[in-house]
Amino acid sequence: MLKIVYPICCGIDVHKTFVVACIASTNEKSVTTYQTKRFSTYTRNLRELAAWLESNNRRDVCMEATGKYWHPVYNVLELTCNVVLAHPKYLKAIRGKKIDKKDAKWIADIFKHDLVSGSFIPPADIRQLRDLMRYRSKLINFTTGEKNRAQNCLTTSNVQLDHAFSDVFGKSATAILDYMLEHPDETDFDVTPFVDRRCKTPIEEIQLSIDGTISHEQAEKLKVIRAHMGSLELCKLNLESAILTLAEPYLPQMELIASVPGIRYFSAIAVIAEIGVDMSVFPAAKHLCSWAGLAPQCNESGGKRKSSRVSRAGAYIKPLLIQCANAVVTSKKHPEIRNRYLSIKKRRGHKKAIVAIARMLLTAIYSILSKNEPYNPELYRKSDPDPIDHKKAAIQLLQKRGFAISPPSVP
Repeated sequence: MLKIVYPICCGIDVHKTFVVACIASTNEKSVTTYQTKRFSTYTRNLRELAAWLESNNRRDVCMEATGKYWHPVYNVLELTCNVVLAHPKYLKAIRGKKIDKKDAKWIADIFKHDLVSGSFIPPADIRQLRDLMRYRSKLINFTTGEKNRAQNCLTTSNVQLDHAFSDVFGKSATAILDYMLEHPDETDFDVTPFVDRRCKTPIEEIQLSIDGTISHEQAEKLKVIRAHMGSLELCKLNLESAILTLAEPYLPQMELIASVPGIRYFSAIAVIAEIGVDMSVFPAAKHLCSWAGLAPQCNESGGKRKSSRVSRAGAYIKPLLIQCANAVVTSKKHPEIRNRYLSIKKRRGHKKAIVAIARMLLTAIYSILSKNEPYNPELYRKSDPDPIDHKKAAIQLLQKRGFAISPPSVP
């Protein structure tokens, strides 16, 4: 018989316009009685739900994370209750017996036995910071999309600035494009005055790249795209101002995280927005890495190990850490990371090596926030591999496979 951990608890089935709450009370003889009530998701009715739970002395509440619909319910109940928010895959009811009342009763039943794994929900200010940082990443994605559309316009018009410039939206390329849009009738003009002196591309090649005609329709589309890009940049600046104001209380933690190789100021804010600053909510670094989707899956049946790919978790923090890892492995300033990347890459390939480095960075962040100490590269440094050892290993491998290795002849 399963042990009852929560003798008095509540399960809530959340929908867009209403919620169904079921209170499960278990007496000393393990007999459970249920009270079910339906509430609207208007704030006044959610307050009535909180008052109903308090009047029945029910503090432990479990509910399913359903899209964004759980947010208003959680915001009201977190003030007076211990709310456990669970992933839907842990709360699936038996097929054929799914109605709203039975769903709430099922949630209460499995929660009273402590069979539900609660999701990590950061404090309210961290949740606000997370929302702003995720919106910032969306604005960056919108800007990238507009850049691609502008590049398509240039390609359609036979203007090949991307052949001459590494950044089509850099200083020189932008000045040339401005002149072409302002003077559409001039198809052949000297680009020398518009090219920055630091540009390494020959003028002749740049002159060849503008040998095209931007039609009136494509020019109007380019103007709209560039205006949108300007407004997106302004929105991003305003949003970053609000983010910096909200993140000011966490300045010491941001400086500690920014000491990790590959992580800069806004990346540190994004990490705090996703995992918070209190590492006691994660039992160990490996739990945090699993939560972020940087650990292989445990999937074995009948003695056969199935797919061990990383999970889809960490939709925001995992791409961020992968990006930071890609940046740091190309730098020779941090040999402890680069050597480990090269070592794994030889055996497992680039993608798995990058995921391993991203996990290494997240483990370092966990240790930094737990101990309140900056990044210490000496803890990760190992002696550089000796090329003679590699040579000996290769010779031994060939000898094991039956090859006779003779020493090189001295001239």
